[in-house]
Amino acid sequence: MLGHLGFSYVGLIYLLMLWIPNIIWSKNKPIDYDSSHENKILLVFERVGQVCCTCSILIFKDFNITAFSPWSFWLIASFLLMIVYEISWIRYFINDHTEANFYRSFWGIPVPGASLPVIAFLLLGIYGKVVWLIASAIIIGIGHIGIHVQHLKAIKQV
Repeated sequence: MLGHLGFSYVGLIYLLMLWIPNIIWSKNKPIDYDSSHENKILLVFERVGQVCCTCSILIFKDFNITAFSPWSFWLIASFLLMIVYEISWIRYFINDHTEANFYRSFWGIPVPGASLPVIAFLLLGIYGKVVWLIASAIIIGIGHIGIHVQHLKAIKQV
């Protein structure tokens, strides 16, 4: 296992693709956004998953690009999901900054701000054959997607 440790520039690219829109969002939150009622258990899953994903995506060189093989399709699929994630952010930023706009599906993908990066990280973990990222993606998925679905349900009840 120690032979797999090393810096992942692919992991850094993914984190930048994740963090940059989130930093911009923090200055452009939905006008009706209220996080005070988020499920505390889901919040713990989300935070633990964030830490674990951030660490595992950076410290395993298995995510870096190698010679093309059938495993490369996992990386391609993962990266395409991250591109769609970026496009979904653009859609939010150029439209009204409301919760309804933030949580609405994108190209049929429910809660894209949560589901796209989680699935992308899961596929990246499969590509790199790193169980730590796979497990971390599942953990963050439970929390992050769960919280987004709760927000979406609350919007639909109004």
